[in-house]
Amino acid sequence: MKSAENRLRASPNLSGAGGFDYIEEMSDIKNLVRREVIETAETLVVKVGTNVLSNDAGTLDVARITALCEQIHRVIQTGRKVVVVSSGAVGAGLGLLGLTQRPDDLPHLQASAATGQAHLIHLYDVSLRKHGYHAAQLLLTANDFKQRPRYLNVRNTLNTLFEYGVVPIVNENDTVSIDEIKFGDNDHLAAMVTSLVPQPLLVILSVVDGLYDGDPKTPGSKLLSTVEQWDDSLLDLAADEQSLHGTGGMRTKLEAVRTATAVGDNVIIASGSRSDVLDAVLAGDEVGTLFLAKGSTVPAWKRWIGYTVRPKGQFHLDDGACRALERSGRSLLAIGITEVDGDFARGEVVALLNPEGREFARGLTNFDSRDARAIAGQHSDQIIGILGDLPYAEVIHRDNLVLI
Repeated sequence: MKSAENRLRASPNLSGAGGFDYIEEMSDIKNLVRREVIETAETLVVKVGTNVLSNDAGTLDVARITALCEQIHRVIQTGRKVVVVSSGAVGAGLGLLGLTQRPDDLPHLQASAATGQAHLIHLYDVSLRKHGYHAAQLLLTANDFKQRPRYLNVRNTLNTLFEYGVVPIVNENDTVSIDEIKFGDNDHLAAMVTSLVPQPLLVILSVVDGLYDGDPKTPGSKLLSTVEQWDDSLLDLAADEQSLHGTGGMRTKLEAVRTATAVGDNVIIASGSRSDVLDAVLAGDEVGTLFLAKGSTVPAWKRWIGYTVRPKGQFHLDDGACRALERSGRSLLAIGITEVDGDFARGEVVALLNPEGREFARGLTNFDSRDARAIAGQHSDQIIGILGDLPYAEVIHRDNLVLI
């Protein structure tokens, strides 16, 4: 990828949109980059939104699932693996329960999800079995990613399913996960699943063609073919409106893109309404918006620390500590901590904030919140007098710290 990326450095800036780089012309080079992205991808993580799988009535579009599985078959025939992160359980439940609209209260949403999930996985399995594959259901919650042993178990399960040629169908466990039903976080779930598989390409299928430089409904707005480097100003391009039948929107997709590209993964947002969208992606066609990975791939251990687990607390640092971590690659010492927030145990993930309050790193703390507050701002030789012993010289060792 690097050789092609370096040839793209002369791409123009998008005026009036925050100064982020994107590729507008040079189609030969753009196609070269896309081909390299596909050629280096061993696993496609395909996230399918509720709107993609729903008809106008809000119930499941069986023909869409059938077409998607046909394309998955063609991807697997190239020697690649496929994981599907699929929404649609609530939509499936609406039709089965005879509901005419999405419920507003949590119990009815969970009932719809529980009923619809069985039907959803059945449709995937029936469609995939036509091509000689089985569908495997993986219902996950945030806790499956927070705890390292459970995180590894999920990864091991995925790898074992690949050995048997099974297609994993992943969804949030809506019947027990309140946050997912309230906020629609399957885009974030897809980014986390992407970190579990080898050499991935995340393909997020939406009902729009990709990311535009303005409101897609406004005449003159252009589809961005390739975003070379992530910039937070991209979030300003997300349309304000929420998806019709789902609970997310373009902003949640862009936040997933930010997470995935930060650890070295490429992402494509494209229209799942197109019947051959995965075929086009696989061919390296200029479909949707390609977001190129930022820098080198982050090791799996540091992905888990920096981008998978939600921090339990915060360390506010002074300027000297920030420079030592960012510029010199040092470990975090107690002397550099000005304030401690939250309640956490030793070994849990905490966020590191600079004096302006901006999070710039995460790491595994060697001290619980009570001891961390007691030693904050102290020299290492003073810790023994405060705690009675010195279990660790560093509050966070460099090996367990990730700059984000």
